[in-house]
Amino acid sequence: MAEVVEYTAPATPAPSLGGPGQQLQTLLIDGESVRAVALQHRVYALAHRRDVAAATTGRFVFMKRPLLGGYQPFDVRWQDLKEAKLTVGMFSATLTLTYVANLSDTASGEGQPMVLTAKGLTIAEAQALYRVCQTEEQAWREKRRIRSIEEMRAASGGVQIATGVYPQASAEPALERRSAGAADEPAQRLAKARRMLEDGLITDAEFEAIKARIVSNL
Repeated sequence: MAEVVEYTAPATPAPSLGGPGQQLQTLLIDGESVRAVALQHRVYALAHRRDVAAATTGRFVFMKRPLLGGYQPFDVRWQDLKEAKLTVGMFSATLTLTYVANLSDTASGEGQPMVLTAKGLTIAEAQALYRVCQTEEQAWREKRRIRSIEEMRAASGGVQIATGVYPQASAEPALERRSAGAADEPAQRLAKARRMLEDGLITDAEFEAIKARIVSNL
C-alpha cells in the first residue's frame, strides 16, 4: 500500500522591507516565520502608506497602514481559507481570499464565507503569495474532507469510509453497522451526506456507500 506523505514547503525569510518589515515581525508568534510578503505598489498608495500582505507558516496577514502612522493588521488562518484568486494587471496584482469564520474548528461548524481583498500589490511578490495560498488551500481542503468524513462517521454511529488516506483491509469501503443509540434520523444523515458530496468532500462512490448503508438500516 502506498504511503501518503504530507509535504510542507520550507519557510523563507522575509525580504528587507524597512519599516513595514519590522511591523510585520512584531505580529509573529513563537515558531512562526514569513514565507512570502508583498507591498502595495507605490502608485496605489498616494493617500496612505503602502499596505502589506504576507503569508506565514500559520496564516495570511494583511496590514493597512494609515498615512499618520500605526497599522491595522488582519489575518486569516490557513485552516479557514476556502479559495484564493489572483488577478494580474499591467502594473500591479490583486489577491482575493475567500474564507470562513470557523470558531468551532469542526467541518460542520463553519460560518458564512467572507472575502479579503489585497489590491495593488507588486506583481512578482503577489504571485509568490498566491503560490503559498494555493498550497495551503489544497492541503486544508483534503484535511477538511477527512475531518468531515470522521464527523459523519461519529454522527452515524460508526460508519467507516475508505478514503485512501488511512490503511484499509480491501479496496471496498469498510462499513460498520449504525449503533442503536445514534441520534440522527436516516433522512438527516442522507441530507448531510448529499451536502458533503455537493461540497466536494466525498466522492460519488462514497456517497453511494453511505446511502446504501442508510437504506439497509431502515
